[in-house]
Amino acid sequence: MNTLQTQIGNYLEYCRTQKRLDKKTVKAYRTDLRQFAEQIFTSEIGELTAAVLEVYVRELHQQYAPKTVKRKIASLKAFFHYLEYKEIIYYNPFNKLQIKFREPVILPKTIPLHTIETLFNTIYAQYHNARSLYRKRSTLRDIAVIELLFATGIRISELCTIQCQNIDLRDHVIVINGKGSKERLIHICSSSVIAAMNKYRNEYYREIQSCGYFFVNRIGNRLSDQSVREMINKYCRMADIPQHITPHMFRHTFATLLLEENVDLRYIQTMLGHSSINVTEIYTHVTMSKQKDILESKHPRKNMNISGQL
Repeated sequence: MNTLQTQIGNYLEYCRTQKRLDKKTVKAYRTDLRQFAEQIFTSEIGELTAAVLEVYVRELHQQYAPKTVKRKIASLKAFFHYLEYKEIIYYNPFNKLQIKFREPVILPKTIPLHTIETLFNTIYAQYHNARSLYRKRSTLRDIAVIELLFATGIRISELCTIQCQNIDLRDHVIVINGKGSKERLIHICSSSVIAAMNKYRNEYYREIQSCGYFFVNRIGNRLSDQSVREMINKYCRMADIPQHITPHMFRHTFATLLLEENVDLRYIQTMLGHSSINVTEIYTHVTMSKQKDILESKHPRKNMNISGQL
């Protein structure tokens, strides 16, 4: 059958088996395409005209923020490209549409260095003052997790899925499985971070070998994304840090600080595992924003005592 639902199912299977897309990407496609199928008036592929798409896009703009609309349109475009590639349709209705809209630039939220320093001081104090072996061990694991987030800029999902054979603490290298199952290497170059990682591995060696993943929870299973979020929230409360800090903000801070040190954007792109440099370029907006703050508050012209100014 050549119905819309059938072809959506075929496309999602194609994404999984042929394109080998990440599970989260396939899930997003499924959600966006299901919404499309539910909101239009027809289930026949041949009736999906440019006019139908125009109405749907207009409705999306009424329901969602520009960034979400852009993602949903991208999902739909990819689906129609597949239909055209498989010769299920003979012309792509998207070719007759001009979809351009201004998306507001939302700057990544970063963590001030003094806040990171306060956070680390709090965690290390908790470790040294722990009154039980259980508390000392769990805090050691937390130190290794948060140190690695800041030292490498890896995603929380990447951190939680590091397999024990993919981390080489002798040569200080980690193999990261990024989005779309793309592998990249990243180095750990801080002696303090290396020391924390080694101490954690030695303490949790049995659990790590049994689980297969480097970071484990209290019952010996793989550490979850949610556990890391709760971990950070806990220490922020202990340190009286008012800013809400997420794991991804360590990634933003890592990239922004490197850019402020004049590291080439291409190197930052590689370290972050971005498929396009356009994604990495968002951090240039952050540094420009900081540049403005510096010039407004620090430039000596501001404090000069000059008479007769215009």
